[in-house]
Formats: sequence, C-alpha cells, structure tokens
Amino acid sequence: MSLTSSNVLPHSPFTLHPMKIAQIAPLAESVPPRLYGGTERVVSNLTEELVRQGHQVTLFASGDSQTAAELVACTDVALRLNPAVRDHLPYHLMMIDQVRRRAAEFDVIHFHIDMLPFPLIRDFADRTVTTLHGRLDLPDLLPFYRAFPEIPLVSISDHQRLPMPPVNWVGCVHHGVPTRFLPFSATPKGGDKGGYLAFLGRISPEKRPDRAIEIAVRAGMPLKMAAKIDAVDRAYWDSTIAPLVERHANVEYIGEINEQQKGEFLGNASALLFPIDWPEPFGLVMIEAMACGTPVIAFHAASVPEVIEPGRSGFIVHNIGEAVEAVARLPELDRSVVRACFDKRFSVERMARDYLAIYRALPGVQTPEPPLLRVAA
Repeated sequence: MSLTSSNVLPHSPFTLHPMKIAQIAPLAESVPPRLYGGTERVVSNLTEELVRQGHQVTLFASGDSQTAAELVACTDVALRLNPAVRDHLPYHLMMIDQVRRRAAEFDVIHFHIDMLPFPLIRDFADRTVTTLHGRLDLPDLLPFYRAFPEIPLVSISDHQRLPMPPVNWVGCVHHGVPTRFLPFSATPKGGDKGGYLAFLGRISPEKRPDRAIEIAVRAGMPLKMAAKIDAVDRAYWDSTIAPLVERHANVEYIGEINEQQKGEFLGNASALLFPIDWPEPFGLVMIEAMACGTPVIAFHAASVPEVIEPGRSGFIVHNIGEAVEAVARLPELDRSVVRACFDKRFSVERMARDYLAIYRALPGVQTPEPPLLRVAA
C-alpha cells in the first residue's frame, strides 16, 4: 500500500504503543549537520520528533552528532571533517554490520543511506524502510533496484519515482521541518521598500546560482548567497560564479551559514530564489523559507510543483524573464499565507506521523501485540 503525506493509515488497536526505532544516517555529516547537509538534517528532524512523541529511538551516526535519542557513534566525527579519511564506504559498511548485529532489538529499522544495506538486510527486510534521498534517474541505478524488488522504499516526492523500475514503494513522505530556528517574519528586512533576494544551498551547476544572479541584476534587487562550495565544484566557482559576484555590486556571497543563522537569513529576505536545473528530489530549503513566511520563486522542474502553491507560497516560473516578473509581483503575496501553507503541509509533526503509519504497516511489524512486549517475548 502506498502512503502519501496526506494519506495515512487509520488508527488500529496497537498504534498508541511506543516503538523501538533505529535511524541509520549517512556519516559524511553530523546529525544535524553543522552547516549544509540536507539528508542529515531530515534525519535529525525525524529522530527528535519521534523521541518527543515517546518512541525509543536509536540513531546510528557520527560521534559528533547531537540527539535526544540513543546515539551509536559509528565514527568519531563526520567523515567530511576528517582529513585522514579518503573513502567513506568502509565506514558505512562497518555501520551496517553493527545494525545487523543489533537488528533484533528494534521494531523497525529506517535507513537513509540509499542502496548500501540492501544485500545485507534481506533476512529482515520486512521490518525495514529505506528513504531514497537522491536523484534516481542515473542509468546504473536501474539494474540494482530491479534486483531488490522486495526492499520497502519511501520516496520524498512523486516526481522522484518516475525513472525507477517496479519496486516496493510503501510511501511518499514529503519532508517536514521544526520551526525552532525558523520563526515567522511578517515583514522582510527593508519593509515595504523591499529587502533582498536569497540563494541558499550549494554552489554547483545544477543549482544554477548564475540564474539567481541574473534574476537579481535584471530585477534591480540585492542578492545574498549563503552557499557551500564542495571541492568538486571549486572550479565552477572560480571560473563562472566568482567573476559574476565581483562584477555586480548588488550580489554578495556570504558563505555557509548554520541553523541558527538560517532563520534570520531567510526571514529577512523578500523571496528565496530556487532556480534549479536538475531533477531535484525535494528541495528542503523551499519549505524552510516558507516556515519563515518567505515566498519562493522556483523554476518549474522535478518536485517543485509538489511543494509550491502558485500565488500562495510563491511563484513557479519557466525562464529568467518570468522570474524577474515574479519578483515584481512579490507584493501580491501575503507572508502569513505563505506560513499557513507550510503549517498545513510541511510540519515535522506531519512527517513523523506519516512515517509512523508506514512503519506500522510493514509486514514484519503488523501485529496486534504492543511492539515492545513482542520484542521482550
């Protein structure tokens, strides 16, 4: 049975019992990440909300992670921060081995590391969920997923599923975020005179920061870019983006920002620019902006139409000209309505509720007994 963020299972006699849940995170970043890191932030949001709701959660992650759950430190620090680490694969395989040895302790095991555990979890796959956080249109992925049709999978958007062969989809769960660091801002910095346009994420060709710069220049608006530059994208920054930043006085690159800084950065912006040029599986930054009441101007691609409600939470555009026109139309949008769109569809409570419904529907979890009593027996 496929579940979506608006379609969850009805209550059954055992849904109120707490569950013992393992969350398996990537090791590249801490949970939550110190700066940029989409998957690790989603894992953190889900883990903390499940704990808050009374479930017993064990988080397998890097040792510098911060969580209210039981933390199993699978590396001392996030692998990206360890200069001695060249290959991430051995550390992930050791983590999967730890999970296998402790598998009987949990009612459900939730993987966030894509395909890596599949060959090792077949004997208890009916108690697992794997959320696929990345793009699925790469040709080498298809034969692999075709070989594991029994593994329960969750997508983060409907569009993400399109390239996949027939697999065991058990749900589609849109991301949700808590609002502790993302307070609603009724008025952007600069008030009625307008603030600035924001670009938040990664400097990379598929995120199209060059489009963001052109939109801001043509609209006559300041642009602030808070973005990470990975080593693989350093040449793109040096050859393409850095010269554009230098050329235009209205464009400011401020580097990576942390979670505490993100609320102010997004909340004071007139709009977030999301000019992507790739099959983005979800786009977490869009709902983070919405939580602050900041509308989003996004290019019509991939999951964008599943997230943005045109004329309410932002505008969906097809080219730079339409994006410039959308900037001029920002006064038409009510920031309280933007926040209401977030509250209705993208809260962390909704995300946790959807995942719990999926957990309890798994063949290896469905039982009229309370899960904790079943494990004890």
